[in-house]
Amino acid sequence: MKIYKKLAVSLTVLGMLGIAGTAYAAVNQTPADIAASVTGQSITAVNQERASGKTYGTIAKEAGKLEEFQAQMLEQKKAILDQRVKDGQLTQQQADQLYTAIKSNQALCDGTGNCSGLMGGQGMGRGSGNRMGSGKGMGCRLGLYP
Repeated sequence: MKIYKKLAVSLTVLGMLGIAGTAYAAVNQTPADIAASVTGQSITAVNQERASGKTYGTIAKEAGKLEEFQAQMLEQKKAILDQRVKDGQLTQQQADQLYTAIKSNQALCDGTGNCSGLMGGQGMGRGSGNRMGSGKGMGCRLGLYP
């Protein structure tokens, strides 16, 4: 009987870790991951293009996938905002305001990274400073990745 209890506990813990890992992966999808996914390229190829000076949006646009890239980026940003609300870093009202601004400004982005007038260059970076993260920004000079 003890073996069954241990097995049940072990399976429960593994299941919880699997769910947490999936949620973590969804929140930590990078612009390179998204660009590679929508264009069908490898992450290495996307990173090489990025290193040559192209934005992720330009890479997607050249592949005819800008709208799909933007939709997935918006979904990614929403997940990050939701996580920040859950972690107590933002209120729901702040997250809603940021999401609305990101969504509105994304309509102005043409994939080149030259998004004029977008929040004065203030992004939702996940840098190691006061934005509590790992160094990935959230925008086209506002809230879309560069």
